[in-house]
Amino acid sequence: MSVVNREVEIALPGAMLSRLADARRMSDALFDIVRPDSTYERPIPERHRIVFYIGHLEAFDRNLLNGKLLSLQDPSPDLDRLFAFGIDPVGGGLPTDQPSDWPALAKVRNYVDQVRNELDEGLANLQNAVEGDFPAALLLDVAIEHRLMHAETLAYMLHRLPYDRKSAPAGAPQLNPAPVRPGMVQVPAGLATLGLSRNGDTFGWDNEFERHTVDVDAFAIDRYKTTNSEYLEFINSRGYDNRTLWSDADWAWKESNRISYPAFWRRDGNQWLWKGMFAEIPLPPDWPVYVSHAEASAYARWAGKSLPTEEQWQRAAYGAPGGQSRWYPWGSKPPNATLGNFDFENWDPVSVAAHPGGVSAFGAEDILGNGWEWTFSVFAPFAGFEPFPFYRGYSADFFDGKHYVIKGASARTAACMLRPSFRNWFQPHYQYVYAGFRCVSNQLG
Repeated sequence: MSVVNREVEIALPGAMLSRLADARRMSDALFDIVRPDSTYERPIPERHRIVFYIGHLEAFDRNLLNGKLLSLQDPSPDLDRLFAFGIDPVGGGLPTDQPSDWPALAKVRNYVDQVRNELDEGLANLQNAVEGDFPAALLLDVAIEHRLMHAETLAYMLHRLPYDRKSAPAGAPQLNPAPVRPGMVQVPAGLATLGLSRNGDTFGWDNEFERHTVDVDAFAIDRYKTTNSEYLEFINSRGYDNRTLWSDADWAWKESNRISYPAFWRRDGNQWLWKGMFAEIPLPPDWPVYVSHAEASAYARWAGKSLPTEEQWQRAAYGAPGGQSRWYPWGSKPPNATLGNFDFENWDPVSVAAHPGGVSAFGAEDILGNGWEWTFSVFAPFAGFEPFPFYRGYSADFFDGKHYVIKGASARTAACMLRPSFRNWFQPHYQYVYAGFRCVSNQLG
């Protein structure tokens, strides 16, 4: 094995290899939760079986780095292709593969070990190598954040796995209620700053560029994410049966799938339960509700409000009265467990009022962590968008008018993705992601 021969010597920070190792430990620990006889399960009908993701993370790293940064042998091209890409069935079709269509688990794990060892050997020699067409640090950032994204998506996938098919680590959900002050906070008219500058040194995905500002009119936004108790009022008022609250597409989806409450809830007689990662518990009233974009939109109409646009959410979260933009809602202090429920702090949500220190300049609380937040905005490129030449479909494949921007973070979102420019997106009828919402109003108090 040898490194691709180029002209400029590489100066790869050693910290990046440490970050890659940490990200691997995080994803490995997730797979350890799954009982060995359950790795061929498909907890979410729209997604691959768990075994795919065991091979996918290494296949992605290998396909990303091979020929761009490293020159690797190719002993398993069939597995490189098999584990290359996930799925996003926009048309409503579901995968039909069977467990027997996948390689034996021992073969998959052997592939993972082989690829990881090969990559580690090549990366360890980069200090004495020369650079390829793309900066080594950029490619490593892509590999690290891709893995950390999957550490989150795998968590909500495993959330759907029956309890008897996974092993719970020590610990239990935090049930410490905090005083919730319902209501809205005022956000004055001003600028929202979105995106990253290409001239900066902060890593970002292709959809995060280019940095720009948008004038935003004054509005009011909920102090907290919508809670389970607030959403229960919507259910008790028969919001799921009120045709006027739902768009045609959302109503058809709801009716055809017989959806009448959030996917994370279960009714047991007269009691509502929260389906936690490792156990069911009585529904915590002060936790954020997790729902699809369709359900969030119906609630907002019922409340006489709307979901925020991406620009409104950005201004409420990161703006400040003086017109400047903050790096975090609370200021410049690095994230820690006192400021929000993020960076793999918990498996489940906590009270929306649990982290008052994370309040934004305009008074929005719990706005970073504890659950992503749906926006009204369809996922689309910023002006000047250029796809990563080595990963052209990462964003561009989803500029289809069928995905909505979500902002913020969940308890399972890595700290490096708490930057204000980070954008996430999902289809409006996808119920499984750790995503809630808060509403806005143009009626200022």
